Parts: sequence; C-alpha cells; structure tokens
Amino acid sequence: MFGMFERGTSGSVDDPLRRHRSTDPAWSDTMVETHGLTHISLAVRDPQRSLEFYTQLLGVREYYRDEGQIQVQGPGPFDVLAFERNPAAAGATGGIAHFGFRLKKPEDIAVAVAEAKRAGGKLIRQGEFSPGFPFAYVADPDGYEIELWFE
Repeated sequence: MFGMFERGTSGSVDDPLRRHRSTDPAWSDTMVETHGLTHISLAVRDPQRSLEFYTQLLGVREYYRDEGQIQVQGPGPFDVLAFERNPAAAGATGGIAHFGFRLKKPEDIAVAVAEAKRAGGKLIRQGEFSPGFPFAYVADPDGYEIELWFE
C-alpha cells in the first residue's frame, strides 16, 4: 500500500517523506510538523473486552485507566489506542472505513487472523495486494475494521 515510501529515520536527510516535504511547494515551511498520528480513541461497549482483544491480537500494554476508559500503548513505540466506554456509539465509524497495522512478516497475517478470531473478532476478507504482499481485514468485537498487511 505504501510501497513508494521506504521509511528512513524520521526527520533524517535520507527520509523520503522529509525530502518530499522539502521539495514540494505545497508543503510550505510554514506548515507545522508533527510526530505523526499519535492515537485513536474508539467508542466501545466494554473497555476491558477491547483491552483483551487488542492485547491478544497485537500485544498492546495498558498504561492508563479510569472509570470511563482504558488506554494502551503499542504495537509501535508511539502508538496509543484508547477504549472509551460509550455503548451508544460503539462500532459507529463516523466516516472512517478502517485503520491498519503493517506487519513485519508476511506469515504473521495468518497468525493475526487466528488470534483475532480467538479473541472474539471475525475475518472480513483476506488476500494479496500483489504476489507476496498479503493482507487481511478483521473486525474487533465492537465491529471496527482493522487492516493487517505486509509490505
């Protein structure tokens, strides 16, 4: 999906995304720079159930909890998922079709699908973008669609 970008160290001279920003007039120096997308907050029926699902699927780690939410870190070092108790809005996408995680090994697609099913999720579809580049879409227990892909 993002094969045109071979990520270097973020912010380094060899980072193609940074080179693109520096040579494209549309990316003015006046635009703010971020550290990237930092978190996704999902409205869920049961934050504990969501914690268990994403822990089994992706190995996330809880780092904050209060009466209405649980926040977890992972799988990337700066990724945060928040599970906010809101049964009325649980599973409503609000225009977001899915969110995704790029896996490090192609054989982990099958492992991730099996773990998603075992944790209460379901397989939506599975295939290859091109030979050797597998993907799968799974749904979590609240119905959010998660793309798992290798590149």
